[in-house]
Amino acid sequence: MMTVTRYVFLVVALLISLHYILSITHEDYGRATSLSNLTNKWKPAGKWDPPEKPYSKPNYIDEDTRPPPARKANATFVILARNGDLNGIVDSMRQLEDRFNRHYHYPYVFLNEQPFSDEFKKWTSNIASGTVEFGLIPKEDWEQPAHIDENKASLAREQMVKDSVIYGGSVSYRNMCRFNSGLFFKQELLQKYKYYWRVEPGVKYFCNVDEDPFLFMQDNNKVYGFTLSLYEYHKTIPTLWEATKRFIEKNPEYLPKDNAMAFISDDQGRSYNLCHFWSNFEIGDLDFWRSEAYTKFFEHLDQEGGFYYERWGDAPVHSIGVALFAKKEQIHFFKEIGYRHEPFQHCPQGQLHTKGQCWCDETDTFDYIPYSCTYRYDRLF
Repeated sequence: MMTVTRYVFLVVALLISLHYILSITHEDYGRATSLSNLTNKWKPAGKWDPPEKPYSKPNYIDEDTRPPPARKANATFVILARNGDLNGIVDSMRQLEDRFNRHYHYPYVFLNEQPFSDEFKKWTSNIASGTVEFGLIPKEDWEQPAHIDENKASLAREQMVKDSVIYGGSVSYRNMCRFNSGLFFKQELLQKYKYYWRVEPGVKYFCNVDEDPFLFMQDNNKVYGFTLSLYEYHKTIPTLWEATKRFIEKNPEYLPKDNAMAFISDDQGRSYNLCHFWSNFEIGDLDFWRSEAYTKFFEHLDQEGGFYYERWGDAPVHSIGVALFAKKEQIHFFKEIGYRHEPFQHCPQGQLHTKGQCWCDETDTFDYIPYSCTYRYDRLF
């Protein structure tokens, strides 16, 4: 016979098992009999925990339901690409459309030194919400010009390869830098536009862009917008600043008094501090590049030959041109546009991050790390 103690033990074990099963299979029962709930029921008066405040979600703009924009700028996206860049271009365009252009429908202009394939045209046209045009770059705008001494240029390339300078041995890279520095805005397809947004393959746009950056440029008399700035590799441009100073000495009338010289020089122009805006992202005024001052500046640099005897990039050339020939308040930092071009990124901070529904990590931003020049831009104002 089972003793009373054994009966009691058996009943308790059955009750505990039943409680365990009900806690798992019946959510309301589990919540009602939880230790935290029972503890709260026995709290003395005045000891209640305050109710948890509901999360206040920001009011986002629904791109699919808001009306079309009341006005637009005379602007386009500009993409220099080859047929082999298709996958990266499609990725960049898809993000740009989702984050901005599906509401504004700005056009695209594609440029290439070779004819675009039917496949390239089909895929890019399918993704774009605006019109798409494809341009073939004339050979004289792309290839190494006749005044360059090829023997001298070849020796320079060989030395850069020995010095492990990135793209040091590439002629095509130099062609691209020269083209972007002073010839892209002369292409026939761009003559009808005033503003452009440069787009590269394989980049990331982290945030919604609810305000039209083109209209911002237009309404605020801006000529150049950037997201990232950094120092140039000195071995690629050892004589660029000396060539620039020779131009300044001959043409001082082109420099406004309130320019951004302090961004590119720490000693009133005696030397170049290597700072530049990273031009793989830029939103700009095409009329600024078409101006007499910048046109003559580029022609001067082109004759100097540094695009081929060294490896002058379009980023320092554009940056020096903007810093010298524009007023400092005409240069704008687009803090709200989250952007990544490997290996650097700009991630908006605080309310801008929230408003833009950004998916980048706020702690991972290039803005104010030691190799960034953005603090120099801030000090202009």
